[in-house]
Amino acid sequence: MNSVQQPQWERDPEGYRAHLAQGNARQARKRVGADALIVDREGRILLVDPNYKPDWDLPGGMAEANEAPDQAVRRELREELGLHLDTDLALLCVDWVSPHGPWDDSIMFIFDTGTLSAERIDTLEITDHELDAFEFCTAEQAEQRLRTYMWSRVQAALQARETKKVVYLHNGKVTC
Repeated sequence: MNSVQQPQWERDPEGYRAHLAQGNARQARKRVGADALIVDREGRILLVDPNYKPDWDLPGGMAEANEAPDQAVRRELREELGLHLDTDLALLCVDWVSPHGPWDDSIMFIFDTGTLSAERIDTLEITDHELDAFEFCTAEQAEQRLRTYMWSRVQAALQARETKKVVYLHNGKVTC
């Protein structure tokens, strides 16, 4: 008579969890960033001027450990501009960014936060020492202020906002 041995997860649940933890510790970690596409009623794009890098950017930033990208962008908007979002976010694009300079690869998200009313815009203020300024910009102004790959990402996000279809990018370029 053949006896079937129980799988490890049944006979030694703690040992199995330890095995999974070892595998998890060896797997690659990805940096994750989440930005917000915020527009005013004229369709201008909200940009921020971070003082730790040379070019303007979308509001947002890097996710903390085990923080979901949508929660990261909500946190960053609260921390940077005092903006508390109570609306749903729509994912516009995901950009896989290859290793560059001292950085490993990363996954960057852009979420649509909708159109801000003039009343909400009036409540925005810099609440983080990392920012020097913020401004609503036309697409032409945004193209001039953003790094080339960031402008490509913003263009993809604007397209996704129009088509209601999420765009997947590699280094700011549409892949599919």
